[in-house]
Amino acid sequence: MLAAQGLACLRGDRLLFKNVSFDLQSGGLLYVLGENGSGKSSLLRMLCGLLTPEDGAVLWQGNKIKQAAESYLSNLTYLGHLNGLKDDLSALENLQTNARLAGNNVSDASALAALTAIGIARCAHLPARVLSQGQKRRVALAGLWLAKTKLWILDEPFAALDVASVEVLATRISEHLAHGGMAILTTHQDVAVNAQSTQTLRLSK
Repeated sequence: MLAAQGLACLRGDRLLFKNVSFDLQSGGLLYVLGENGSGKSSLLRMLCGLLTPEDGAVLWQGNKIKQAAESYLSNLTYLGHLNGLKDDLSALENLQTNARLAGNNVSDASALAALTAIGIARCAHLPARVLSQGQKRRVALAGLWLAKTKLWILDEPFAALDVASVEVLATRISEHLAHGGMAILTTHQDVAVNAQSTQTLRLSK
């Protein structure tokens, strides 16, 4: 359902990568690997339509993502390096607000259950501005327990998590894939995620 065809990324006068292609179907997982500076985050932003490729195209159900923008974006959850939280809103309110922006009305109980799943329920009613970076990351990740989208694109989702939380998140991603979802993620960690099919794309400097 998602395809990349001959993608190339230019940063200034430096070519980060070229000829990047893959096909991802329901139940499929794609690991994007590479050293820092190899273009992993740029590729993920390109797949989300936030960065225009120097060459090539990203297709959703056979159509370029700009042409299929409404369908594509309604099926996409992207978690980048920024957590997308409003400082003056509580963890609970942030989850509910972000869910509403995605067209998903979430009850207090559902939002609290998501925070509980990732081990951050104790901070549910604290404003995001008082949370540590690690706590903010967990709040952002809790949104994956509420997401109803088909495609998850996750940039270093396991970073700064303890061993137990890594396992919990890996299980959640596995559940998403088992129900026909798709996931693309970058990681420096060896994490076991169950998928119907798994691909690895390695970028090099």
